[in-house]
Amino acid sequence: MSKSNQLNFSPEIIGYPLLFVMVLWIVFWIESRFGINLNRYGVYPRKLEGLRGIIFSPFIHGSLKHLFNNSVPLFVLTAALFYFYRDIRWKVLLYGLLLTGLATWCIGRASFHIGASGVVYMLAAFLFFKGIFSKHYQLTALALAVVFIYGGMLWYVFPVNPEISWEGHLSGFVIGLVFAFFFKGNPVEGKKYEWEKEGFNPENDPFLRQFDDDGNFIELPKEEPKQDLETDADEQKPKSIRVVYTFKKNSKDDVE
Repeated sequence: MSKSNQLNFSPEIIGYPLLFVMVLWIVFWIESRFGINLNRYGVYPRKLEGLRGIIFSPFIHGSLKHLFNNSVPLFVLTAALFYFYRDIRWKVLLYGLLLTGLATWCIGRASFHIGASGVVYMLAAFLFFKGIFSKHYQLTALALAVVFIYGGMLWYVFPVNPEISWEGHLSGFVIGLVFAFFFKGNPVEGKKYEWEKEGFNPENDPFLRQFDDDGNFIELPKEEPKQDLETDADEQKPKSIRVVYTFKKNSKDDVE
């Protein structure tokens, strides 16, 4: 297995997503502490100055509830991205952020669009569809977990609430789906059994040799263990007994 396919845990898997979320909270704290309103730096569709929101809007939130609702899924989904897709994680995150903002700028209503929810939808769509397309049990399980936890978000890609930027949600969802098709290959190498490997010879396999070409079981004769002829010959020889006598000569002082 190559190094890129080894799914070992490393601190950066948690560190970078946590740093990303912390930046959102720091920006919100600055706004609250100093009475600053940064909404004007959000995406404003089809206005030249609104293009700056492509970069700044994911870090701006209108309320504490808005910030909290985006922080938890953003951290979870980004951590999953960094763990399972290490070779393409930065491309998915950065390009996804930029393209989601650009798509919102193209299709959005004439208003300031702020918040990281577009990035959340992009990550959720990418992880789900990429997991399904991969046909790998770990990534498929991840896809199902995304649906189980965040499946309710699907309703908000439609204009069900005029106060919510459904255009940003829809943009992120479509970008994530496109990325699932665009980025090929599986990050996890599938396990191969012995009979799936190249050069496998069934005649050398002790289990498969018990079956004929039609799949019928064949009872092979038991192999008798080889005997060591030298050992057997030694064992068959009669064992000799050696007797040693010691004679002691009486001295003059000995009493008869």
